[in-house]
Amino acid sequence: MAKKGNYDASSISVLEGLEPVRKRPGMYIGTTGPDGLHHLIWEIFDNSRDEAMGGHADRIEVTLLPDDYIRVADNGRGIPVDKHKQTGVSALETILCTLHAGGKFGGEDSGYKVSGGLHGVGSSVVNALSEHMIAEVHRDDGYYMQEYSIGKPKYNVKKVGKSDLHGTIITFKADAKIFPEIKYDYKRIVNHLRQQAYLVKALRITVIDARELSEKSLDRLDPRGQMYLGDLSIEAPSMTFYFEEGLRSLVAFNNQHLKPIHKNIFYVEKLEAAPNVYSVEVALQYADDISPRVSAFANNIFNPEHGTHITGFKTALTRTLNNHARKNGYLKEKDDAFTGEDVLEGITAVVSVKMPEIQFEGQTKAKLGSVEARGAVESVFSDAFSTFLEENPDDAKAIIGKVTIAVKARKAAKAAKDSVLRKGALEGMSLPGKLADCQSKRAEDSELFIVEGDSAGGSAKMGRDRKTQAVLPLRGKILNVERARLDKMLASEQIKNLVVALGTAIGDVFDVGRLRYHKLIIATDADVDGAHIRTLLLTLFFRHFRPLIEGGYIYIAQPPLYKIQKGKEVHYAYTDAEKFGIVGDEAEVEETEEAPEEGEESVEVEVAAKKSSKMRIQRYKGLGEMNAEELWETTMNPENRVLKQVKIEDAEEADRVFDILMGTDVANRKSFIQSNARMANLDI
Repeated sequence: MAKKGNYDASSISVLEGLEPVRKRPGMYIGTTGPDGLHHLIWEIFDNSRDEAMGGHADRIEVTLLPDDYIRVADNGRGIPVDKHKQTGVSALETILCTLHAGGKFGGEDSGYKVSGGLHGVGSSVVNALSEHMIAEVHRDDGYYMQEYSIGKPKYNVKKVGKSDLHGTIITFKADAKIFPEIKYDYKRIVNHLRQQAYLVKALRITVIDARELSEKSLDRLDPRGQMYLGDLSIEAPSMTFYFEEGLRSLVAFNNQHLKPIHKNIFYVEKLEAAPNVYSVEVALQYADDISPRVSAFANNIFNPEHGTHITGFKTALTRTLNNHARKNGYLKEKDDAFTGEDVLEGITAVVSVKMPEIQFEGQTKAKLGSVEARGAVESVFSDAFSTFLEENPDDAKAIIGKVTIAVKARKAAKAAKDSVLRKGALEGMSLPGKLADCQSKRAEDSELFIVEGDSAGGSAKMGRDRKTQAVLPLRGKILNVERARLDKMLASEQIKNLVVALGTAIGDVFDVGRLRYHKLIIATDADVDGAHIRTLLLTLFFRHFRPLIEGGYIYIAQPPLYKIQKGKEVHYAYTDAEKFGIVGDEAEVEETEEAPEEGEESVEVEVAAKKSSKMRIQRYKGLGEMNAEELWETTMNPENRVLKQVKIEDAEEADRVFDILMGTDVANRKSFIQSNARMANLDI
C-alpha cells in the first residue's frame, strides 16, 4: 500500500477483466436506473439483430422469465466455440468475458458488413453486470454451453449434446447489487422491438412475457437445448412482429392517428451509397399537423439526439423543396425561400444509415458522429426526392401547399412572439401581475408553483417561503396547444403569463440558460378537472419547452387526499391505502348519520379501550380547500412534501400519446381511453 501523501506507481489502480464495468457501470450503459436495466436487453438483442442484418438469421425471440431472467434466442450462425489464438480460451468465453472482443472489428472477413456494436463491449458488459448468465450455442452439429457469475466463467465451454440447429441463446439475470430496482417494462420492450422489426425487412421478432408462468408451464415452454420457446398455446402475453414494407410501414404506423396530406409514402433505399456508407434508407409522409416527427437510426441503433445523417437529410429536404417550388411557379423570385423550420412542419420521416465503420458520440449511441453519413444521405435523398416530386405532381402540390401554410404561420407567430418579448420581462418590464415572485434571484434556489385557480393561489402565496418560492395562479383550463400555432398560443393570457414568468422565451429564441426557476411545480386539484389542467400544461411543456423536461426542471406536486384528525392528533394521507392504514391501525370504522361539514366525512370509531370517540376525515377535493398552513405543511415544505419529477422515457411513444389524447381524432382518443381505463385512478 502506498504511504499516505505519496503519489507513485503504487497509487495507481489497475482494474482487470470486466472490473471497470462494475466499478463504473454508467460509463457503459448510461445509468443503473430503468434505462440502463433495459439497455442490457438491447445490447444482447443487437447482437442477434446484427446476425439478421448480415443475412444469417431471420428469427429472434426475447422472453421475460421468472426470477428476473431475460432470454434472447436467434437462429443465426452461433457464436464460435473453438479456441481463440490470442486468448487461449474459446471464442465464446473471449467474447463474453473480455472488453473490446467480438466479431465486428474485422470488416467483411468477420461476416459483418455492418453492425450496431461499437466497441465490442455489449455482451461482456451485460455479463459483467449480471449475477448469472448462461450461453447456449448450436452450431457445427453440436450443442454447447457455458455459465458465468458476475462476468467470470463457472466452467470451460462444454459440449452437452448433438444438434442439427444453429444459433445462440443468451439468458441473464441482472445483478441486484448494481441495479437498485430490477423491474422490466413489457410494454417498453415491445415498443422497442417493434421498432427494430421495421428496420430489418423479413425479420420475425417475438416477445414473450413468461414471468407469471408456473414451473410446469415453463418446462413446456423452455425445454433445455431447444432453440425456440415456440409453444405459444400457453397463456402468456406475447407479440410477434414481421414487416415486409420496412420503413414505409414504420411511417404509416407513426401516422396512424394523424391525417396524411398526400397519398404516397416516399421511400428510397440505395446500397453502397458512398465510401464507408453501406446503405441509406429514407421514408417520409406529411400529415395535417404542426409537429415534425423525424426518427434517426444508424446500423439500426435508434439515435434520439439525431446526428450527421439528419443534418444531411434536413439540408437536402429544404433545398429540394425550394428548387421544386421555384421551378414550378409555387415560389416567385421576390418570395422568401422556405426555411428548414417551414419544411419540417407536419413531416413524419425515418432516416436509416448502415456503415461498416461507425462513430457515435458516447457509448449509449444517442447521436451519430460519422461525417460521411451527412454527404451520403444528402446525395441519395436529394436525387430520389426530386424524382418523386416530379413523378407525383398531386403529392408535390399537397406538400408545397403544406409548407406554404407553415411559412405564413411562421411570420404571424414571429410577429406575436416579438410583441410578447417587447412587452415582457426580458426587456426589463414587469412580470405578470398575478405572479407572486420570490426574493431570490438565483435560479438554482428558486421554485415556481403553477397552481389551479385564485383560491389555491391565495393559500399558496400566504403559506409559501417567500425567499425561494414563487406562485403563479392559472385561471381555468389553458389552451390546448397540440394543434395551436405560436401566434394563437401567445394570444392566450394564461400562456403568455407563463412564458414571461419562465424567462426562457419560446420558439427559435428559446434559451434554457435564462430559466428563472430550476423547479417548476405543477400543483392542481385531485379531481378530473385538475388532471385535465395538468395534462394541458404537460402538453405545453412537451411541445414547446421539451428541454425543461429533459433537464429535470418539471415536477408534479402530490398534495394529500385526506386530513385525519383524532383529538389533537392530525395525520395526512396521500393515498387511500395510507388512510386505511392510519384509521385501521386502531379501530373498525363505521359511518355515522351525523351530517358532516362541507368537504368532510364524519365517522364513528370504536377504539380498543371500548370508549367512543370521533375521528374526522376530511377529503380534499382541491388545493383551495386547504388553508395556508396546511398547504405549506403538506405540499410546499421541502422537508415534508412529495414531488414527482417528469421524465421522458420514450419520446416517440410520448409523442404518439399526446397525438391521441390532445389531437382532433375523437374515435382514436375514445379507443385509447377505453383500452387503458384499468390504469386510471380517478376520483369522480
